[in-house]
Amino acid sequence: MDPLNSSLLPTNQSDFGSTFTKQVLPPLYLLIFVVGLSLNGVAAWIFFRVPSDSGLVVYLKNMVVADLLMLSSYPFRTAAQLGLGGWRLHVVNCRYTAVLFYSSMYVGILFMGLISLERYIRIVRHSSSSSSSCRSRLGVLSLLHLLQSVWFARVLALLIWSLLLLGVLPNVVLTSRPADEATSQHCMKLKTPLGLQWHRVSTLFSVGLFWVTLLVLVYCYTAIACRVYRSYRRVRHNNSDVCRKSNRSIFSILAVFFVCFVPYHVCRVPYTLSQMPESGFSPETRFLLFQLKEGTLFLSALNVCLDPVIYFLMCRTFRESLLRKLSGRERRRSLTTAQSLSHI
Repeated sequence: MDPLNSSLLPTNQSDFGSTFTKQVLPPLYLLIFVVGLSLNGVAAWIFFRVPSDSGLVVYLKNMVVADLLMLSSYPFRTAAQLGLGGWRLHVVNCRYTAVLFYSSMYVGILFMGLISLERYIRIVRHSSSSSSSCRSRLGVLSLLHLLQSVWFARVLALLIWSLLLLGVLPNVVLTSRPADEATSQHCMKLKTPLGLQWHRVSTLFSVGLFWVTLLVLVYCYTAIACRVYRSYRRVRHNNSDVCRKSNRSIFSILAVFFVCFVPYHVCRVPYTLSQMPESGFSPETRFLLFQLKEGTLFLSALNVCLDPVIYFLMCRTFRESLLRKLSGRERRRSLTTAQSLSHI
């Protein structure tokens, strides 16, 4: 007996759509689009009124831009999953919006890694440098100053966005085979032979970037947690508050990584291999991998709704600006209500 009920498989094996991907996921994507656009719109409105006076603020601002770009692809994905726009919308999704989705996601991942590394150097290395030799202390402080400087953060941001373009352009240009209603349902059929090889290499490279970034996050979080514990044991009062707050913010990034990105990256490589011609995967296995990929990809898309929580915990300037805006609006509302009552 086949382990997968054949009734679950699509009639056309080039289209692995199911009730889950065509009826359950589209409303969920629409929901996180509305919520994510609202949250990131507020974040952008606040952040871009805040001066870029530190490397951390530069990294966070670029994360907002990456999330907004990622969000812009959701309506196209949702419409394609609902069967709106015909087969030509599937072609647009394969050639442009899917590429934008993945590229923006990995840009955001890289900026999360830079933020965690900057926090680690600021808290752990800067604190431990006081007991180091003079030359080592100067080296650590120089690195600290470099990562926190605005100009260096902008250079890193420019390099990361350039890396985005390097990955985007070939995937767009090499997805150029003639499309029709049948081939539009499968993005790999729109890629040239060189495009297939580029897709495989870029996928492995992106997955490698993710796992390296995750290792950086785990190392930074572990080091900061140890620093907080030692500080708490040595000085049992509020002097360790700064370390505890930074520990909380790093933990929020780590939690987002494990919830949103780890499941997807566990299944992305086998799924990509299953898409290749002559892959040797059975139709049942390819169907299951597609369902897993779509489900875990939704968790990655959910990241845009969780990043504003990171901004609130990580950046004091953002937090204070948001609370000031909210309190000012509440005061204005109370004043308006009082004036209205006075006229009764």
